Amino acid sequence: MSTDGRRGHDRSPMREEEGTRRRKGAKTQRAEPTENELSRIIVDAVVEMHRVLGGPRLLESVYEEALVHELELRAVEVERQRTVPVVYKGRRLGNDLRLDLVVGRRVLVECKAASSNNPLFCAHGLTYPRLTGLRLAIVVSFGEEVVKNGIHRVVNKP
Repeated sequence: MSTDGRRGHDRSPMREEEGTRRRKGAKTQRAEPTENELSRIIVDAVVEMHRVLGGPRLLESVYEEALVHELELRAVEVERQRTVPVVYKGRRLGNDLRLDLVVGRRVLVECKAASSNNPLFCAHGLTYPRLTGLRLAIVVSFGEEVVKNGIHRVVNKP
């Protein structure tokens, strides 16, 4: 009979503790965030950063640097100004693309400081993921008075 009065089940505290004990030095695996989770983090970071900086009329590089800092505060991996070679029919072209940000190795972020959204921005947001193999791009036009109006998700459908 077991310690809790039932046959065949040993529910002693020592047994439970042994079952949950981990090896010393074992690391817990944290799942990589999905594109959608990263997207939410990026949008929250953009809104906070825009609120603190006070809106439009700053240089693109200022927005980019502040966004990198805000994402790092949220413990998200950010790569800034990544160069990507452009290959055309097996030949590498002389000019590489320069991506503003790659967040969590999964989401491309393009920062724009223009006073209004331009359809060309979203075209970049579609072309760049195709060339990099990424599925999601977020184009942020910081020139909008309300930054939420300047955030556009562009999905690269395989």
